[in-house]
This record gives sequence, structure tokens and C-alpha cells, in this order.
Amino acid sequence: MPLTRPTTSTSTSTSIITVALALALAFTLTWSSTTPTVAGPSDTGIKGAIDTILTDSRLDGGAASVVVADATTGETLYQRDGADRLMPASNTKLPTSVAAMALLGPDYRYRTDALTTGSRNGSVLRGDLYLRGTGDPTTLAADYDDLAARVADSGIKRITGRLIADDTRFDTQRLGRSWAADDESSYYSAQISALTVAPDTDYDSGTVIVEAAPGAEPGSAPELTLTPRTDYVDLDMRGATTVPAGQPNTLTIERRHGSNTISITGNIPLGANAAKEWVTVWEPTGYAAAVFADALTAHGVRITGRTHLSRPTPMDAKPLATHTSMPLKELIRPFMKLSNNMHAEALTKTIGYETTGKGTWSAGLAGIATYLKKEGVNTATLRQVDGSGLSRMNNIPAAEFAKLLLAVRTAPWYADWYASLPVACAPDRATGGTLRSRMCKTPAAMNARAKTGTLTGASALSGYVTDAGGRELVYSIVLNNYLASSVKSIEDAIVTTLASSTKTTSTLVRPTTQRAATPTTEATDSTLECSWRKPSLC
Repeated sequence: MPLTRPTTSTSTSTSIITVALALALAFTLTWSSTTPTVAGPSDTGIKGAIDTILTDSRLDGGAASVVVADATTGETLYQRDGADRLMPASNTKLPTSVAAMALLGPDYRYRTDALTTGSRNGSVLRGDLYLRGTGDPTTLAADYDDLAARVADSGIKRITGRLIADDTRFDTQRLGRSWAADDESSYYSAQISALTVAPDTDYDSGTVIVEAAPGAEPGSAPELTLTPRTDYVDLDMRGATTVPAGQPNTLTIERRHGSNTISITGNIPLGANAAKEWVTVWEPTGYAAAVFADALTAHGVRITGRTHLSRPTPMDAKPLATHTSMPLKELIRPFMKLSNNMHAEALTKTIGYETTGKGTWSAGLAGIATYLKKEGVNTATLRQVDGSGLSRMNNIPAAEFAKLLLAVRTAPWYADWYASLPVACAPDRATGGTLRSRMCKTPAAMNARAKTGTLTGASALSGYVTDAGGRELVYSIVLNNYLASSVKSIEDAIVTTLASSTKTTSTLVRPTTQRAATPTTEATDSTLECSWRKPSLC
């Protein structure tokens, strides 16, 4: 069985060392070591500092897998149960993202096409219009509007056939393996399709944004705004009411299972800020087709026939208009900075399609595994079942993350990928991402870069940091099975300790204390990835 906490020795010599260290720490948080940091029992450098941090009571009964290495030499400087398989949450995006850069290439782009097999008779197109997606998770309503405008600019005013939405680049499995049923309405668990819509430039594909503001007076219905404006979803606010100022705000916005009816229920007091929720749609292919059809109508193009979904475009179809996505080296920034699950899954299926001709999770994950083996990662010691880490079936040891972080440093696309990692305390959300409010006023601020990861009872942080002596370090911290609402400050303490130390001097930075949760404590917002707690800016 893997160790979940360091074993306390009963030997006299070890006890003396432990007591001495405790007494020293009572007077100072800094001590020096004249020998290289190793994992020996008498070490008082990085090992002693991180061991002390991991005694935090929030980890009692939990599991910790931690590895630190010299980025230049690859030497392991610290390891605690590095081979233990733990649930990495969004650190799963590390293998997905590097495999995408390696297998697809930094200049890879998606296409969304409007095509036809019909013939022109003046302003009339006799035949069907096809909308073909290839997996772009960043397509906005404005992009569909631009496609529609170009169809109209070609002189077409009426289409006698049908609008056919072609999402066949990917399979029809919409949700990942073991994704939680109670996340179905949550935007970070949207359905995956090769043809979809993102409502804003966070590019949360397969979702709409619903805003509910107080009505004009108590008893009136809230005022609703939907982005993008579409009839594809229905807003049901029969259970929502504006109440006098000062009363509790109990408003909730959630999509009903298996439908596109979004229920707005509860009370919103006068003077309250508008509630804002990113809500998933049921069947994103239909969503994309509806947005495109509305855009055609707005540009004066009328379609006579009905809309059909998930049918392939004939080989002889001729393009009328094309939208091309940003290159992967740019797409990877909102993907990694904001920990976008839908980007991870779209890229996984894209890897499958480009390597085997099958846009499936299984093909994509096989492609990722093959790449990881090439980079020296022992794939026999891990399990990856999705691209994002939303599944609780993923198990990856910290040691394998560390190997990967070391290996990719020589890749030709490394600089672009490295730039996609969140930066500690960088105030710009597009730079700091999920780390923008962490490790501020410490040597790790604007220094540490890492991928975060959070699910209930699982937290991870893996990346790079430069120590006080100018040495670049690689680290991977995976913490599991704790009951506290958050263990982020433990991760931050480890990284800040690394940033504060040199080869011969280690500076212990203790984690801030937080109240531990009881087994009956309900999950709070801190149990989700920072960027998933919209509209919070982390």
C-alpha cells in the first residue's frame, strides 16, 4: 500500500534530530546545509523544509506525491512517494497539451466551412447547404455571422434545400468517462462536438451565458439576458421573483437534464448585482446550426428546408465560405491559462483523428500515450481516461509529471507551450490565469509557472520555478484524499520555499492555516478549479 504520510521513526537518533529541528524552527525559519540536497534521513535542506510543510494537519489521512528536480541536470532533489498513482485533476492537461503541440504542431488550425452540392440559378441555390466543423472549440457566434455574411455576399438569397450540420469529424460520445452527472449543467462539463459555439472569448464552447438582474419592483420577474441570443434554449423563470432589498439572494440558474430548458428559480433582491451563469447546452451541434441559421436570416438568406444534424458532407461539395481558427500556439493559451476542459477534449479527439482517422477519445488517448512513451514517461504506471482531468478515474504519479516537464524543455515548440502556463501573481488574467492570485508578495511571484488542478479531495500543481541562486527547478505536487476545503497554501508553501532557497541554503515558508473540513462539510467553491468558478476572476 502506498504511504500517505511520512512514517515517524521510533529510534532515539531520529527523535533527537526531529526535536533539534523543531527547536531550531522555533527561533528561525531559515537554515543552511553545506551538502547537496538529497533524500537522506539527516538532510536539513530542501528535504527537511518540504517534509515540514507536508506535516500540515490538513493532510492527515490523505496522500501526497511530490517530486522536485533540477531542470538542467535532471537530478532529483526531493521525492515523497513520487511513484504513487494519485488523481491529478487538471494536471492531466499537461500530457494532453504537450502531445497536441508535438503531434498537431504549433501552427495547426481548425476550419469551419459552409459548402453546397447544389446549383445556382441567379440568387437561388437549388440544393442543400452544409455547415462542416472540424473540432474548433473557439468558434464564436460572430464567426458564424461572418460565414453567413459571405454566403449572402456571394449573391445567394434563397436556399431550396436543407441546412445540414456536419460534426462527423468526431464521434457522437458527448461526455467523458465517469464525468459527474451533477455537473451536466456546469459549463466546465459541456458536451463535446466537432461543431459548437463559444459565447465569449474565454471560449467555453457548448455553453450560453444567462444573466438575471432584479426586476423593477418587488414581485416582478427578473430581467434576463442571453448570450448569444438564440432560440435554441428556452428560459423558464416562472419560479424566480424580485424581492425587497436586504432579503437573501437565492437565485439559481440551471439547465434541466436532457433538455435545453434553463430554469431560473429563487429570489433576487432589489439592488443586487445580476446573477451570471455559463450554462451548457444539450447537443452543441444543433446549437451551432441554430446560430448559423439565425445569422443567415439576419443577412437576408432564407432556407426552405429543415435542419438536419450529424450527416457527412459529400466529397463533391463546393465551399462557399470558410472560417479558420487561431493557430494552436495561440489557442493553447486560453486552454491552459483558464484550464479549459472543452479545449482539452477537443484536442484529444483531434489527435485521434489526425493520427488514426478516428475522432474518438480512445484514439486520441492512444496517441497521447504513444507520445508520452517517446518522451520517457512510463505509461504503465498511469491511467488517463480524458484530456482535461475532469474524470476521477485519472491516476498519474508526480514522478511521471516531472519526467515530462524535464523532457519537453528541448522541444522546438517549448517556448510557446511554456508561455501558456499560468504565472504566479501575474495580475493580467491572460497571463496569470489560475495562478493570478497565488503566491503574491513572495519570491515565487512572477516567477513560478505551473498547471493547477482541483477537484473535491484532489489538488495538484506542477511546473517550473527559479530558486534564489538562479537555478531552474521542476516540481510536481499531487495531493489527494484530504477533507479540508483547500490545500492550495500547502502547494504554495512548497513552491515559495523552492523559490527562496539555493543549492546550499533552504528557507522554509510555512503554509497559511485554514480550517479543516469535517466529513459532512459540503463542497465549497474551493473544490473546483479557480477559473471554473465563474464569474470569479481568480
